This record gives sequence, structure tokens and C-alpha cells, in this order.
Amino acid sequence: MITLKFKELGLSSEMMKAIADLGFKEATPIQSLAIPKMMTGIDIIGQAQTGTGKTAAFGIPILEKVDVENKAVQAIILCPTRELAIQVAEELKLFSKYKGDLSIVPVYGGQPINRQITALSRGVQIVIGTPGRVIDHLERKTLKLDVASIVVLDEADEMLDMGFRDDIERILGKIPEERQTVFFSATMPKEFLFLTKKFQRHPETIRIVSEQSTVPLIEQYYFDVREHQKFEALTRCLDMYGPKLSLVFCNTKKRVDEVTSSLQSIGYSADAIHGDMNQGQRDRVMTKFRSGAIKLLIATDVAARGIDVDDISMVFNYDIPKDDEDYIHRIGRTGRAGKTGKAYSFASGRDNYKLMNIQKYTKANIKRIQVPTFDEVRKTREGIMIDRIRETLKEKDLEKYIEMVKSLVSKETGPLRVAAALFKMIFASEKKEREQKADVFANVSNDKYAGTNTTNRGMVRLFINVGTKNNVGAEDLVNAIEEKAKISRDLVKNIKILESFSFFNIPQENVGNVIKALRSRDIKGKRISIKLAEDPRHQ
Repeated sequence: MITLKFKELGLSSEMMKAIADLGFKEATPIQSLAIPKMMTGIDIIGQAQTGTGKTAAFGIPILEKVDVENKAVQAIILCPTRELAIQVAEELKLFSKYKGDLSIVPVYGGQPINRQITALSRGVQIVIGTPGRVIDHLERKTLKLDVASIVVLDEADEMLDMGFRDDIERILGKIPEERQTVFFSATMPKEFLFLTKKFQRHPETIRIVSEQSTVPLIEQYYFDVREHQKFEALTRCLDMYGPKLSLVFCNTKKRVDEVTSSLQSIGYSADAIHGDMNQGQRDRVMTKFRSGAIKLLIATDVAARGIDVDDISMVFNYDIPKDDEDYIHRIGRTGRAGKTGKAYSFASGRDNYKLMNIQKYTKANIKRIQVPTFDEVRKTREGIMIDRIRETLKEKDLEKYIEMVKSLVSKETGPLRVAAALFKMIFASEKKEREQKADVFANVSNDKYAGTNTTNRGMVRLFINVGTKNNVGAEDLVNAIEEKAKISRDLVKNIKILESFSFFNIPQENVGNVIKALRSRDIKGKRISIKLAEDPRHQ
């Protein structure tokens, strides 16, 4: 597969300087093929998977061709999600470091539009945006594309899957016909091919599709577990492998919130990102994740588009994705920039058939392995602790601690006994932590609710679709149960109020009454949906 040195691509000295600052020397295959062709001005169809460097493949030629003296919009890049729009804008700003007075502005929903209007009014050469927000600006006449000469659709197949076809056609209709039209996509569905025929002129196709669709530097494994065992399997993997940063993918926003809440409740540094969060919340979470302030990010597929963090060492598929292509996008978040990565999937029941189809599609070997046992986790943690002590012994600032040890040493108590006591304290703390986690996963009573929603003998866990975003607190929930179901408030236990929903426990004999009394009623104007919680390990 063709790869060229960046110096062989005929780029400007300013661009080469920016590339050198970033530490890049050799272009990726998609960059080697796309950059020279884009520089000629022809229309291009680029087919490449995530993680192949396609942003630079179209971004570098755009930056080379833009006239910095002209303050009109000369290029527009459409992306399916705000995260990807932000990522593309940030990457182009890195490459434009020495391009002088060049303005690049991302426009997307979830950010105050007035801020974007102000930025656009100052004069912008490159706009990166989501279709909906671009349409909004066009209708307000705060964005003009009458002199734009380059348009790029990034992840075009994803935009079509999300229902943006009409918006895309409206936007393309606003750009002069004498333009360069570039489509990048991982797949080539019929709708995509229709767009290319309608809006491109004699496009040249560039395909970078390896025999193995997923990145070869990623080791792929799966666990065959029951649905209710997934959470325990995840925590054992985290304890066993100790990833620096990791991503956990779930298929629904509700599942993301459940898994995040459960991880946080037993001490893991975790946070969530999904479509119900506003842009400010998502930006804060991503900032913490990139800086390492949180180690675990739990996400849905759409929210994870555009997440580009080089140090993600592991990806976990808590739920097997419904689409084969989503599997590639997910695991492609690790093993980036030439680094190795690992991907673990939790397969339950029919998920095993989905996984077989994914293996056929990706031509990858996804190995079945066993969930680490508590004993394996314990030995690993002890080994890590001993290695840390060995490293600490190499440090020079141990004098004050040596004095503390000396104060404990006597004829009856030698240094070995002091060290043994310290180890005992450390590992006793570790044991206590394991026991607390074991309590979370303890088997429940073997009655009709066992394995689904019984929390303690005689108590049942219920789910209700109101939370903090509905201004509902624990007191509001208890009052509603007491008033509508006519049971004592003292019977409502273990309330957990989350953003979009909540959980609580009630005695088993009151379940039918409470569900009947609250179903289709209102709390603070929100119509109630209430049901048995799916699994106590997720709450």
C-alpha cells in the first residue's frame, strides 16, 4: 500500500513546518493518495475506516488552497456530530499554525448560536459544521456560501444513517456548481452513491480498505457471559488489567447512566457521555477524560463519534453493537498513532451470533477468554503493589520514613515484622475493597424476582423515568409514592436519583400496588413510566 514522506507531497514550507512540529514524517496511505489529487481540484470519493488519518487527507489540501487575504467562507466541511466537528476544527488549527490570519470556525447544535454568529461575522475562511446548525445559519443569513469552492462530507454514510440527506442536499444546493466536492465514507450504501452521482463531476475513487477491516495493532477478545454477569466481568477486567484510560460502549443512554452510576458507587473514576447531555456537559467530561482526571468514559456510539484521545489503551463493548461498522468505529478509539490497544466484548446469548458476523465482516480473530477470577485479580494487584514498592525504594526522599520505622524497631520487633505489618495493612484494605464489591454482585434470593430485580430478601428494585432534569428529588419521589400508592414513606428504601431516571426499593408485597398507582400518572408534569428494574448489578 502506497505511503509517501510528507516532503514528497509538494506542500508549502509553512505546512511542512507545522507537520514537523507535530512530529509527523510519513503520510498514511489515504493521505499519500488523497492530498496530491485534492490539490489538483478534482472531485474525490474517499473510502477509509476511522483512524486512518483522513482528516489530514482533506484538511491539508484545503489549508494549502485557501486565500488568507479573503475573509469569505471558501471551504465547508460537514460532519455528522458536534464531537467530530470540534475534533476536525482542532486538527485543522494545528496544521494551520503558520498560515497567518486564517480563521476556522466550528458550528454545531448545543452551543449558543449568538456566539457562532459573532465568530462568523468577523470573517471566516473555513467552516466545519453539523448539517442542522449549518442550515440554521443559512436561513438566518449569518453564513454565506456563495464563494465557497470546496465542500467536504466527512463520514457521509453516518450522516445518511442519521437522516441528514435532505439537509445535505439543501446545503450542497447553496454552493456554486463550480466547486470541488469531496466525500469521505467508510461504506458505500445506495443513498451515498446517489449523492455522488447527483452532486459530483467525474469523481475519482480512492479506497483504503485492508484485508483486515480493523486496526491490526488491536488485540480483540470476548467473554461469553450472562447478561447479569456483565458488570462484574467489567470490574474484574478493570482491576486485573489496570488500563490508564478506557472507553466502555453501551447501546442505549439509559444503560450508559446505569453503568456509570454503578461504577462510581464502588469507587471507580468514571463519567458518562451521551446525547441527552448538553454541549457544556459533554465538553467538561471530555476535558476531564483527556487530562486523566477520569479514567473511564462510558458512551453511546453517536456521542463517541469524534473522540480522538491517543492514550486510550482499552475499549470495552459492554453491549455488542447492532451494526458491524459500529464495532470498527468503537475499537478504533484504541491502538491509535502507532500504539497497541486491546478490545474486550461481553457477549450474552444471541450476542454470540452477532459477534460471529462481526468476525466475518472484519476478518479479525476475536479470541474467547475467561473472565479473571477474584484470586487472579488479587495476585495481580499484589504484584503491582510490590512493583510500586520496589520503584519507591529507588527514590531518595525516604529519610523521614526511615526514622518512623526506626521508632518501631526494638529487640522484640525487628524490621521484618514492621514491614510485614505494613503489608498486612495494605492488603487488608485491598481485601475489604474486594469484599465490598463482592457484596454488590452477591447472588440474590431464589424467588420469582431472583436475577432480575430483588435487592435484599423481601425487597424489590423499581425503575421510574423521572430524575434531576425533571427537578425531582428523593423527597418528591417519596411523597408521590406515599400519596398515590397509600403506603408508608418508611417502606421506600435505597433511593437513587439520576439525571433522567431513578431507582428505589419497596417491599415485595407492595410492588403491584405501587406500579398500578403510579403508572401513567404525573410527577412535576412528567408522565410516569415505572417498571421492575432490569438488574440490581446495574443500579
